[in-house]
Amino acid sequence: MMQNLFSRLAAIATLLAAASFAPQALAQNATYQEVNPPQPADEPGKIEVLEFFAYSCTHCNAIEPMVQEWSRKLPEDVVLRKVPVAFNAGMKPLQQLYYTLESMGRLDLHPKVFAAIHQERQRLFSKSQILDWAGAQGLDKAKFEGVYDSFGVASKAQRADQLVQAYRVQGTPSVAVGGRYLTSPAQAGGYRETLTVADELLARVHAAK
Repeated sequence: MMQNLFSRLAAIATLLAAASFAPQALAQNATYQEVNPPQPADEPGKIEVLEFFAYSCTHCNAIEPMVQEWSRKLPEDVVLRKVPVAFNAGMKPLQQLYYTLESMGRLDLHPKVFAAIHQERQRLFSKSQILDWAGAQGLDKAKFEGVYDSFGVASKAQRADQLVQAYRVQGTPSVAVGGRYLTSPAQAGGYRETLTVADELLARVHAAK
């Protein structure tokens, strides 16, 4: 009898502890949540929009063309930064792939990574597989590997991990606006709805400047 009582009390304490560390939404079924504390922009004077994504995520693959179209209409004082997420060690190679392409000035290949994984069903989950893919795109494999293993790429990946923690990102895709708000298809109710909410949040950030 006492053992059952202690088990129930332990379960209740576990639930309360989990609740105390959960991200705080503005209200039940809110289309976004506040980021607390607000995060500073890496580019002073700019309003940052961060797209947290993962190449392996089917939802990120679906929203990517919409984000590309939406980004062309952003005001001049707004900058969109993509943040590849690695929730575990198995996602690290793809995180490094994005920053390698960025460092080499070859983000024109960014959509092709999504296509390779989701349409062509290629496996790009290890360094060797990624190097073979890079070579197939006409990139110098030795140069690509040097950048892939560089301190610069490692630093960018570390910064991405810090941003995931700071914004309490729980899944991908997620969109942060102005260091103060975070939304996602799960909260906004869909892919295009996410970008509509992001526009509304941008208007709110502009109004507060």
